[in-house]
Amino acid sequence: MKIAVFGATGATGREIVRQALERGHGVQALARTPSKLEVQHPNLLILEGNVLDDKAVAKTIEGTSAVIISLGGKPGDKTRPLEHGTKNIITAMKAGGLKRIIAITSLGVGDSKGQAGFFFESIIVPLLLKDEFADKLCQETLLQTSGLEFVIARPGGLQTKPAIGTYQAARKLVAGSSARITRADVAHFCLEQLHSDVWLGQAVSLSN
Repeated sequence: MKIAVFGATGATGREIVRQALERGHGVQALARTPSKLEVQHPNLLILEGNVLDDKAVAKTIEGTSAVIISLGGKPGDKTRPLEHGTKNIITAMKAGGLKRIIAITSLGVGDSKGQAGFFFESIIVPLLLKDEFADKLCQETLLQTSGLEFVIARPGGLQTKPAIGTYQAARKLVAGSSARITRADVAHFCLEQLHSDVWLGQAVSLSN
């Protein structure tokens, strides 16, 4: 399969690209600064551009079969780049006849509120991540009303270390579970959704 990846230069995005290539997929990635991806492979095409540019998005999606979004927001950014970027992606997918899209947001967004822990949701989000979480919620709403075959991944606190190999994926996490997960395990979950219908049309909480 050939997939389009948005947010490929982020820590989780790089892991998605790496694992996708290991699985034999072709990858087309859009990046503002291609050199940040730090991956070279004959099955990887990096296009320079911004997700807010609809033409660049359409070019990235061209010839692919599915899309993975791993875009990150910035604290204090009120312009809602995730919402506008995702809108461009959805428009391009519909124009190109693509259906399957997997997007990473965050535990604590939407109806997963209350699963990310009191300190994070009551102190960190209101003080530092209010605008970013509002943007993620808009992003999720766009996907949920898009008519596409979507899966929304809501990971807990992301850790940059080797995959543990087992993780909890559920509409609601088991009480008392640790709301943390490795980026490698998140990448594994996202890639599994390319060919699985288990979580189709749902937002899934993820934790190790």
